[in-house]
Amino acid sequence: MTRLGLLRGINVGGKNKVEMARLRDTFERLGGSDVRTYINTGNVIFDHDQPNADLVPRLEVAIAEDFGLDIRVLLRNLEAMTTLAVALPPTWVNGATMKCDVMFLWDEIDSPDVVDRLAIREDIDEVVYVPGALIWKVDRDLVTRSGMMKLAGTNVYKAMTVRNVNTVRKLVELMTVTE
Repeated sequence: MTRLGLLRGINVGGKNKVEMARLRDTFERLGGSDVRTYINTGNVIFDHDQPNADLVPRLEVAIAEDFGLDIRVLLRNLEAMTTLAVALPPTWVNGATMKCDVMFLWDEIDSPDVVDRLAIREDIDEVVYVPGALIWKVDRDLVTRSGMMKLAGTNVYKAMTVRNVNTVRKLVELMTVTE
């Protein structure tokens, strides 16, 4: 089954440096096949037959052994990623005038009521819950006034990993190529 592995907090601001070639080796060592990475932020597309509940802890231990880092791994299958891609409004892009991110949620906060725990400014932020993720859109010139900027450092923030929508759309495309 084709999966997407999302690693939280690697290669951000010069911290938690992980080489993608070595990361591919880690996934292959644990039985992953057709392992590919996309950009340098911890996106790994691979095939594996083991259930997520068994595979995630093995991946996290292997990453700790191979890189000396305590990194959380979130896995999504093609069906979940396709559902997310369909939910993304086509006009929501990450570009010069708009910032749009997908916040992938770990199980402990994956619920529609997670939106109630956010400091959303209704006149600035648009946030949509999709099972497994939040989609956030804000005009670039209003980002500093966004309530979502208060998210960093919170317990909710620690239970998610963020990618921009352009990256998410590309990841779905890459996953579809392998199916």
